[in-house]
Amino acid sequence: MVEMQPCFVSVTTVYFENPGSIMKKLHSIASVIFLLGISHVAQAQIAIVASQKSTANAITAEQASALFLGKSDQLPGGGSALLLDLPESSPARDTFYSKVTGKSQSQVKASWARLVFSGKGTPPKELPNSAEVKRLVAANPNLIGYVEKGAVDGSVKVLLSVE
Repeated sequence: MVEMQPCFVSVTTVYFENPGSIMKKLHSIASVIFLLGISHVAQAQIAIVASQKSTANAITAEQASALFLGKSDQLPGGGSALLLDLPESSPARDTFYSKVTGKSQSQVKASWARLVFSGKGTPPKELPNSAEVKRLVAANPNLIGYVEKGAVDGSVKVLLSVE
């Protein structure tokens, strides 16, 4: 046991002799973890979904963009669409708006503010998560929303997959 004690002290001494090196390593590890998280978010797959009872069977990215930017309220196949949105903090929302509309969340928010102010539109209803979007969409043929592709099940149909 006496021989182990100097070993412990020497390891401790090395640790404190070069704290800058350890901080650099920790910073590098944190950076890698952060970048892995960003790449995961950037590759999120999104599905635009409707009720199994909806008259719409498919939607193009252009049609989805027009709906979610307030330029149209008509579903393909007829009928008015009521839209559901995920919260602003959702990575899926960032992916959805950037890939479908080509706009950032702040640009979309500004567009809706102009439409609401002029009385020409009502923004999508924001729900807390994909499960809630899916639940409401499944129950109403006029609702359209988007969810993470992994959340899709038989209660809804996919109108468009966004990779």
